[in-house]
Amino acid sequence: MKVLHVCSEMYPLIKTGGLADVMGALPFAQNEIGMDARVLIPGYPAILEGIPETVIVNAFNTSAGFVTLRFGYYNGLGVYIIDAPHLYYRHGNPYHDSNYQDYGDNYKRFALLAWIGAELSTGLDNWWRAEIVHAHDWHAGLTAAYLYQKGYPAKAVFTIHNLAYQGQFSYHHLFEIGLSTELFHVNGLELYGQISYLKAGLYYSHAVTAVSPTYAKEITTEMFGYGLEGLLQTRAYEGRLVGILNGVDDGIWNPEVDNYIQDHYKLKSMAGKKKNKAKLQAEFHLPQDPDRLVFVMVTRLTEQKGVDLLLESVGEIIQQNGQLIILGSGAPHLEAWLQYLAEQHPQHIGVRIGYDEALSHLLIAGGDVILVPSRFEPCGLTQLYGLKYGTLPLVRSTGGLADTVVNSTAENIKARQATGFVFEHASPEALSGAIKEAFALWHKQRLWFSVRTVAMEQDFSWRISAENYQRLYERLSFI
Repeated sequence: MKVLHVCSEMYPLIKTGGLADVMGALPFAQNEIGMDARVLIPGYPAILEGIPETVIVNAFNTSAGFVTLRFGYYNGLGVYIIDAPHLYYRHGNPYHDSNYQDYGDNYKRFALLAWIGAELSTGLDNWWRAEIVHAHDWHAGLTAAYLYQKGYPAKAVFTIHNLAYQGQFSYHHLFEIGLSTELFHVNGLELYGQISYLKAGLYYSHAVTAVSPTYAKEITTEMFGYGLEGLLQTRAYEGRLVGILNGVDDGIWNPEVDNYIQDHYKLKSMAGKKKNKAKLQAEFHLPQDPDRLVFVMVTRLTEQKGVDLLLESVGEIIQQNGQLIILGSGAPHLEAWLQYLAEQHPQHIGVRIGYDEALSHLLIAGGDVILVPSRFEPCGLTQLYGLKYGTLPLVRSTGGLADTVVNSTAENIKARQATGFVFEHASPEALSGAIKEAFALWHKQRLWFSVRTVAMEQDFSWRISAENYQRLYERLSFI
C-alpha cells in the first residue's frame, strides 16, 4: 500500500510541536510493517540542508510560481521536497516571522503543499503514485479538496492534531489557489465567511482521525468543536471519525539508549535516574537533594497547557519543600510570572525560557513527576515520555491524557493499573489536590516504586499506531 503523508513539519529537521514528532516516527513505523510510506514537505532551509542529496522529480509552473519537486531519503524514508525558495526558504519558524506575525502568503504556501500532495496521486512522479494521501492539520487540509476536484484518484485521510488552529483565509484567495468557487459554501470550504483549510480536510476526506479516542469524542461537543462540532458529529455518525493514539519513538525517547543523557537506566536498574535527578537539580542551581519531589514541565507557556493553573497552585509545591523545574516559552505574561517566582523562590523553582532538546530529555529523565495540566490536549506526548522514563505524569482528564494515564487511587494501585495522577476540573484547587496526592504517594516509597514500575511497563509504541492506521486504510479500499 502506497501512502503519502502531506505535512509541514518533521522531526528532527523542523519542529514547532507534536506534529513534527508524529511525522518523524509514524511513516517509519508504517514501513517497518510492510507499507510503502513517503512524506511530502515544503523545502524549508532545514529540510534542504538535512536532505542534501536529492533528484528532480518534476519542474513546472503553478499558480504559486515556478516549483521544483525533489526526492531524497532521510534515514531510509522517501521524502518529496517542494523546492520553491520564494515561498519556503525562510529560516526559523515555518509559519511566522521573528515578530510572531503570520506570513502574509501562508494561504499560498500551504495551498501549494496540498495541491502537490493531490498531484502525487495522479502522476507527478512517473514511478510512484500514492494510493492513500494522508494529510495532517490545517496546513495540508486543502489536499482532500484538490483530490475531490480531481475525482479522487486516491483515498483521502485527514488527521486533526489540534482543532484550535483552522487555517482561515479570505474568500478571494480561491481565485489564486485553483479551487472552484462551487466548493465555497457551508457544505464545503466555507466557515464564517472565509476559506477554512482545516474544514476542507474534515469535509472532503474519506476518513478523519484525531490523535486520541477521547479527543475524537470531545471535538464533537460545543466546548471543544470550535464551530465545527456539527460536521464532526456527522462524521462520527457516519463512522468516518476515529481516534488513533500517537506513539513514542523508542529510538529517541528511551532511557536505556537516550543520546541526550549520559546516565542510562531501565526498569530493573534505576541508578541512572538518581544521577539524572542530581544533574537536573545542579543545572538549575537547586539543592541536590534526592529526597525532594521534583516536578518538571516541558511545554508551550499558554493557558491551553494549564500553565496559569500551575502558577496559582505552585504554593503547594513550595510549602511541601518540593521543587519545580520548567522549560518552555510562550505568552510573555506567563514567562514573566514564572521568572518572578523563580527569583522569589530560588531553592524551589527553576525556569529556562526557550527550548532545548537535550535539556528537555534531562528534565524528563531526572524528574519525579511530569506536569501536563492542560485545559485540552488532543493526544499529548510528554506524558508518554514520562511513563517511559518512570517520571509519573500528573495530568488533567482530557483528550489523550485521559486515554494514557490511570490515577493512583488505592484501588488502581492494588490492581496494578495506576500510572500517575489525574484531576478532573481545570481549576487551581483541583490541580493543588493532585499535587497533594503526589506528595502523599512520594512519602510511601514502596507504593511509589510500584506505580513507577507499572508506568514503565506501558506500551505506547508507534507499531501499534501504524497497525491501526493500516486497518483504517484497508477499510477505505472498499469504499
